[in-house]
Amino acid sequence: MTNNRRREIGENIVEKLLFACAFIAVLSIIVITVFIFYRGLPAISEIGFRDFVLGKEWKPSGKEYGIFPMIIGSVYSTIGAIIIGVPVGILTAIFLSEIAPKPIVKILKPAVELLAGIPSVVYGFFGLTVFVPLIHEYLGGSGNGLLAASLILGIMILPTIINISVSSINAVPMEYKEGSLALGVSHIQTIFRVILPAAKSGILAAIVLGIGRAIGETMAVILVAGNSPIIPTALTDKLRTMTGHIALEMKYAMGLQEDALFGTGVILFIFIMIINLILNILIHKAGGVDE
Repeated sequence: MTNNRRREIGENIVEKLLFACAFIAVLSIIVITVFIFYRGLPAISEIGFRDFVLGKEWKPSGKEYGIFPMIIGSVYSTIGAIIIGVPVGILTAIFLSEIAPKPIVKILKPAVELLAGIPSVVYGFFGLTVFVPLIHEYLGGSGNGLLAASLILGIMILPTIINISVSSINAVPMEYKEGSLALGVSHIQTIFRVILPAAKSGILAAIVLGIGRAIGETMAVILVAGNSPIIPTALTDKLRTMTGHIALEMKYAMGLQEDALFGTGVILFIFIMIINLILNILIHKAGGVDE
């Protein structure tokens, strides 16, 4: 057998292996999606879409299955995480890419990567023992609530936003920066007027992934949010997210209640898909060098 023939056989085997891996990944997504919709849609149909999505009471004993407070809880906590995490993440990425000396970068980058490897339950325990008592002492209430959840989620999305933003900023051609500086523009002005606009599609992608991490988080939020199925009207009010709602009740749910939790998963799935679709359209329109 010639070397070319062996190489051809080896390439065919690798191609088939790669195809098999991709097929398994796609099949897994399809199976999970079909299963969630198969279990959830009948419950939504039985309860009524309007009563299920817009209902404000979750009382299985009274046959009331409204998840509107959980939808609002997920939205509010995600918005809070964005307000806290996105500015800090992007500014940190700018510092690491354009300002920090190399010895500082060698210390900070591993630290940021370490944040990504910390289990979510550790974040939740940290929030429970640090943020919750501080909020209780200085702002009142029990300490568990929207503010604590937003703070923890804001910290948890930092590694995603920082790492992808750093890569996007570093992908901007050096000629952009050199041309701006040659025209007499200051370094800071060059960063915000030239480099960031050129890297905006990658930064928006980082924000999309950060939102996905925030809205899908469960354990950390359960520990600090208070988990009351009510609509929060203040930062110190308790709340319950859709993911936390499913995790808390699935262990003992039966019958229609269990199917309603799968229905909550359907709404969460659709909710995330809509958000990703909208933000991906914005990324596509933004364009940028890093595409």
